[in-house]
Amino acid sequence: MKKYTRQRLILDIIQNNEVKTQSQLSEMLRDHGVNATQATISRDIKELRISKVQADDYEYKYTVVDTVYDTLNERMEKIFKESVLSVEKSAQLCVIKTISYCATVCGQYITNSKLKNIGGIVTGIDTIFITPKDFEKLDELIEDIRGMVR
Repeated sequence: MKKYTRQRLILDIIQNNEVKTQSQLSEMLRDHGVNATQATISRDIKELRISKVQADDYEYKYTVVDTVYDTLNERMEKIFKESVLSVEKSAQLCVIKTISYCATVCGQYITNSKLKNIGGIVTGIDTIFITPKDFEKLDELIEDIRGMVR
């Protein structure tokens, strides 16, 4: 596995779980099919500027403070807001039109936002098709995405 992919996985794990030790992080990585040495994990933590902070239960846990990941998300948000031209309903799909060659980045930003009613996303050069998990809540999904553009 490439370093970038492993580090993205580490960021996702730490943001979505209470990770208190490197050995716990190592186990979670193994659960995702990644075998990394303690030295590699330690270097990744340092490079990603992951820190330990005191949680509500007075124990320490890892947290993402200031990372390339956050900067990347901020950039993707800016691209998303500047690139989306329309968000419309078409039959049972949400269709998003973007400026040329921005649909993939915009689709990734929507994926990263982890909206609950997204069943699947397909991106082209300037169009994104989203199928909802619940067709009856398609209008809510469209409004959520429009809210992300504002």
